Amino acid sequence: MADAHWHLLSYDVRDDTRRRRAARILEGHGERVQYSVFRVHGTPRQLMRVQWELARVLQKEDSLLVIPVPDAVARTIRTLHDSEDWVAQAEKRFAIVG
Repeated sequence: MADAHWHLLSYDVRDDTRRRRAARILEGHGERVQYSVFRVHGTPRQLMRVQWELARVLQKEDSLLVIPVPDAVARTIRTLHDSEDWVAQAEKRFAIVG
C-alpha cells in the first residue's frame, strides 16, 4: 500500500443504534484510539469506501470528521500507555503475510 496514509476519523452520532453501526464499520477498517475516534491507515480508495459505508448509516444531524495525518506527524504521535509511534505499530499489526 504505497499510497496508503493515516487518517483520524471522529464521529458525533446522536442515535445509539446509528452510533453502534458507525463504530462497527470503523472497527472493520481501523483501530479505536478513543471512544469516538479511530485511526485508519489506507489508500484514498479505501478511505472513500469507509466514508461511503458511513454515509449509508449516518443522518444529517450526525457529523463525521476526517483528518489526514502525514506520516511525519504519525511518527510523533504517542499514547499514554504506548511509546511506539503509529508507523511502527502499523508495521507490526498490519503486515501483509504470504
